[in-house]
Amino acid sequence: MESVLYLLGGLVLLVIGGDYLVKSSVGLSFKLNISKMVIGMTVVSFATSAPELLVSMQAAFDGSPAIAINNVVGSNIANIALVLGVTALIGPIAVDKSFYKLNWPVMVAFSLLLYYFLWNDNQLDRIEGGGLFLGLIIFLIVLLKNSKEEDASDEVDDQLATVGYGKIFLWLAIGGLALFFGSEWLVNGAVDLAKQIGVSKAVISVTMIAIGTSIPELAASVIAALKGEKAISIGNLIGSNIFNIASVLGLTSLVKTIPVTAPQILSNDIFWMLAIAIVLLPLILLPKKFVVTRFKGFLLLAAYMVFIYLAFV
Repeated sequence: MESVLYLLGGLVLLVIGGDYLVKSSVGLSFKLNISKMVIGMTVVSFATSAPELLVSMQAAFDGSPAIAINNVVGSNIANIALVLGVTALIGPIAVDKSFYKLNWPVMVAFSLLLYYFLWNDNQLDRIEGGGLFLGLIIFLIVLLKNSKEEDASDEVDDQLATVGYGKIFLWLAIGGLALFFGSEWLVNGAVDLAKQIGVSKAVISVTMIAIGTSIPELAASVIAALKGEKAISIGNLIGSNIFNIASVLGLTSLVKTIPVTAPQILSNDIFWMLAIAIVLLPLILLPKKFVVTRFKGFLLLAAYMVFIYLAFV
């Protein structure tokens, strides 16, 4: 019971922490006169990846590296199959053509690179992690050069431009503390629960922890869809997946080499991540081009349910 409370408490703190971190980051960016488009593609993406980063760092230091890898693999599956699936069920989502010109190929390339690094020597070392992080920086430079100011992210709240420094730093402190304790509680609760119910830490991390760290994206997407806003886009979710691989695993492996300790990471889970990423292209191009319809959303969600079922079975 105690481990379940830690797990739930950790999830709640991650949601609160993620929200405050995004608000404070955006507010600070406005103060520094950074454009709305740049804030959306860099600051917001990095802030929403903070739960994954802290959970992975915490897991690596606690001697549970399988949690670090499976958290990212599970989150990347959840971002597309769960978050996009649920959001599309609420209302169809229009897709920008930049999806298949840059964002999708880069996501698939990072996913394949991660698979190669892990398959090659059953670990992600500092050089490989540094390479992933360097790739992210190059991607961001290309992304910013290719983007125009009018493509500004709808996710960025203009009202945050008027917030004072005092409130920004208070939000930053609340967000940072909530994420720190949330990640610690979530990892500890998950590890204890795995021991109690006889399920491996890898299974718990690819399902429950992954969903937990994807909750900020899911909550924001559902709220935006219910309001009829275009705040959620496939580009943003793909950006989050790229950040998860390149910054979360990249930075974590720079601190500590991440060995593969659970065989199903390479024999099963990572193939689900690759399949969900690759199948996104034909799903968007056929039969109704550049629209994620409710039916497509249902297919994505059904695939996610199968993945969760098989993970526990």
